[in-house]
Amino acid sequence: MTTTARLRHTDPSSIEARWGVRKIVVQAEEILSEHGAPVAGATRVTAAAVVRNPWIGNPVDSDLVTPVREIAPRLAKLLTDRVLDRIGGPDRVEAFGKGAIIGVAGELEHGAALIHTPYYANLVREFLAGDTVIAFADDRGDAGTALTVPLGRKDAGPTRNHFQTVVARIPDAPAADEIVIVAAASSGTRPFPRSGDRTTDQPVVSADLEGVFL
Repeated sequence: MTTTARLRHTDPSSIEARWGVRKIVVQAEEILSEHGAPVAGATRVTAAAVVRNPWIGNPVDSDLVTPVREIAPRLAKLLTDRVLDRIGGPDRVEAFGKGAIIGVAGELEHGAALIHTPYYANLVREFLAGDTVIAFADDRGDAGTALTVPLGRKDAGPTRNHFQTVVARIPDAPAADEIVIVAAASSGTRPFPRSGDRTTDQPVVSADLEGVFL
């Protein structure tokens, strides 16, 4: 049985009971115009889970792997399911991202352990049908901390048109002993992208810019 099949019917209530998922928050925006001109309606979505930090009170050399193997794949499935529900399926996803906000009683590494390992990142990539590095952001803060999550094209990271951001914020999370885990995606580019692309731009180095620097 594949990983996807094992996780497909995960009961959210069992995740809450065993791993302390307090809530899941989905935020979506549909961009309809830019500078007075209509836009084709790209949708940006964040799905965030507020989870109990399983490492609170542990020393900095404590094991981070064991809990991650259990909770991170399930979070990846729960959150990408909600992203796809709002966007309309993996074929509609063009850009993706991930993030974590760690409550002030935790280490920054606690968030990294959940979102940067294969148990989360590889599955988010699989479920959203991508094949490149997932753009990310993480931070530590009080309840209501806003996290600006960068998005990059899911199948061609250097494509500049898809460089964009989406903000995840939950007014009552994270508590000091919680972590907010985020999966994010967009169904399109920035409005009216026309800034060129890394793969086609003329190479520029400082020696080419004589007289530019003060």
